Amino acid sequence: MLDTLIQAVNIVFKPEVLLVMLASSFYGIIIGAIPGLTAVMAVSLIMPIAIFLDPVPALAAIIACDAMAVFAGDIPGTLLRIPGTPASGAYTDDSYKLTQQGKAEMVLGANCFFSAIGGLFGLVVLVCAAPLLAEVALNFSTYEYFWLACLGLTCATFMTSQDKVKGIASLFLGLFITTIGYDSITGQPRFTFGSTELLAGIHVIPVLIGLFAVSEIMRRVSSTTPPAAAYNGRIGNIYTGIFKVWREHIPNFLRGNTIGVVVGALPGAGADIAAWLAYAISKKFSKTPEKFGTGHMEGIIESTSANNSALASAWIPAFVFGIPGDVTTAMVIGILYIKDLKPGPTAFLHHPEVIYSIFICFAIANVFMLILGYFSIKTFRHILRIPPFMLLPVILVFCIVGAFSINNSLFGVAIMLIFGLLGYIMEENDFPISPMLLAIVLGNLLEKNFIISMVKSNGNFMDFFNRPIAGSLAAVAILIWVFPLIRKIYKMATAKAA
Repeated sequence: MLDTLIQAVNIVFKPEVLLVMLASSFYGIIIGAIPGLTAVMAVSLIMPIAIFLDPVPALAAIIACDAMAVFAGDIPGTLLRIPGTPASGAYTDDSYKLTQQGKAEMVLGANCFFSAIGGLFGLVVLVCAAPLLAEVALNFSTYEYFWLACLGLTCATFMTSQDKVKGIASLFLGLFITTIGYDSITGQPRFTFGSTELLAGIHVIPVLIGLFAVSEIMRRVSSTTPPAAAYNGRIGNIYTGIFKVWREHIPNFLRGNTIGVVVGALPGAGADIAAWLAYAISKKFSKTPEKFGTGHMEGIIESTSANNSALASAWIPAFVFGIPGDVTTAMVIGILYIKDLKPGPTAFLHHPEVIYSIFICFAIANVFMLILGYFSIKTFRHILRIPPFMLLPVILVFCIVGAFSINNSLFGVAIMLIFGLLGYIMEENDFPISPMLLAIVLGNLLEKNFIISMVKSNGNFMDFFNRPIAGSLAAVAILIWVFPLIRKIYKMATAKAA
């Protein structure tokens, strides 16, 4: 283990890797600080560059970019009342109210400090939990992976949409998309309509760029709401009094981190859900819930701790099972496959130096956040003044180059534009796109393990429940499926009795 750790240190602390992380950190701050340009969009735009890098620099770029973008989303939320990322939306009202009270420095300092400490907390859980779970996962067969994929898709559907029907519709649309191209078992072409480009299926990278970047550009262009005026107030030392704030809110800090790592480890959940859930729980257990939304630090600290701790714990299911914990890790899995680093428990055996390198990159990214956050809040907030008509064309050019570079074909650009339009239409009609994306990532895993399991069992479906771990995962998945029905029956029975 010590030799592996030394090897990982030698890999990470190379000038080129550190420069990649530094550049990605600045880029993440810029994108995150621009309202409407989300952390997912930042990562999706950096993916075409990451493809051409070595594995560790590529993953380091994604880690630094994601962490910085989620933190930087707090800047416009605090100064303009426009959250830069969805994860920042939970506590935007409180942050902006405190800014109106002349406390912008305190809020931004808390955002940066607690985001970084939350990220380190999530890293500790990642380092401790991932290797232990990997040992358990080595005993997984196709039955366990089938139920794990089912559980991941289920969690994504039920946790990312208020309208469960729309979430399920998005899920099945994604599953259908994974059936396009050659069948991985029989080799038969499906839904290609005579197109040779579709024989290889639809690559996830153009889909990601289309769903998150192009759809956001279309939304910004079609918006009739004028941009808010930029904040012109003074911002001094953001860390003044930060330890006093920390001592006063230790329970919120600890609870937010705990919520973040738990929610982040759930397949398909991620930082956005962690932040909103932490804010709701903070208000539920607060002695002064009436102050929430009026400029209260409790919800801010709990939520901003949760969203960054969730970033690291989301890598646990990605590393151990090859199942994305959030949208970013879905992209990471694509990068790992491109680099011939198959995610899953065997990665800890075959490529331990890469795993430990990623752990170190997480630590460096959060240290960078403390340092760069101090300077960037003063400097990069001026990015908010860039007119959209200058910024959006540049972003679109990056999108086109990224989609084209996957196979050096305009077909990737066409896929990007189609899914950009699809993502725009879906979100305008309140259809969540995360279940569809995760279905595209997990669809092949689900189908392949189901078919192989049916072949092994000679069509006996009961074999899916015979193994202890498979039976446990099946029980959890089925319980989640039937819980809404049970709850409805219970409410009807209670109403009838009353």
